[in-house]
Amino acid sequence: MADEVARITGRPVAEARRLAGGDTAAAFAVRLADGAEVFAKSISPSMPGAAAAEAASLRWLAEPGVVAVPEVFGDGEGVLVTEHVASGSPSARAAEELGRGLARLHAAGAPAFGSAPPGGPADAWIGLAPMRNEPEEDWPTFYARHRVQPYVRRAVDEGVLNADSARVLDQVCEALADLAGPAEPPARLHGDLWSGNVHWGEDRAWLIDPAAHGGHRETDLAMLHLFGCPQLDRIVAAYTEVHPLAEGWRDRIALHQLFPLLVHAVLFGYGYSAQATAAARRALASH
Repeated sequence: MADEVARITGRPVAEARRLAGGDTAAAFAVRLADGAEVFAKSISPSMPGAAAAEAASLRWLAEPGVVAVPEVFGDGEGVLVTEHVASGSPSARAAEELGRGLARLHAAGAPAFGSAPPGGPADAWIGLAPMRNEPEEDWPTFYARHRVQPYVRRAVDEGVLNADSARVLDQVCEALADLAGPAEPPARLHGDLWSGNVHWGEDRAWLIDPAAHGGHRETDLAMLHLFGCPQLDRIVAAYTEVHPLAEGWRDRIALHQLFPLLVHAVLFGYGYSAQATAAARRALASH
């Protein structure tokens, strides 16, 4: 890893300090010989292309200049090197800035639902799970075909989702055009915006570990609601000041949470498949 960091930065490594956390990779604060400090992530060989996909995602999210995203210095075989961001505490001001920035990021748009970031591979990752980015003309088709249905099949094959639950999820996919709410243009999504991927710095919130793609903007907000997030009410209020959400968006949170819940079911077991089934029933009942 140190050799790759030195190659990417063009500077020798003086010291690497392992950081806590990191579900998909080993994370390090790396001090270079000239005293500068960078962040390095060493990604498992079982996730081919993950470093390149994340680098492309970070660059794409940074391009509009509306949210704080760590600068990418480069990526190599299983290694990603970025700016190192010191940790801080969630504040009301940082949350409001994040909400406004997220609204502007979504408005920056994407070429299509399911489009990968420029230079990013179609076969990407969300956490430890594979994620296919394949452009489609509308969000319901994209979400059913490339997010929900592949993980329903995988969860059934791995024995963590029963046939009755699979039928409920299939019903959601069949009804997606009616459940999705008003049509919207493709948004530029973080794609994995749970609270752990909001890094609270010393004076603002940063977006890290993205699985960026063109999608529906309600997806990022639903992810923030999935496991809770500090200052979430302030984030949402500031977001809606800049870009109001379509009527009924809260009723569609469960619909947008189906994909991450199914991913968790495949990775972590039956408890999450029960949550996915319950979310599917709520989505159907909301229509």
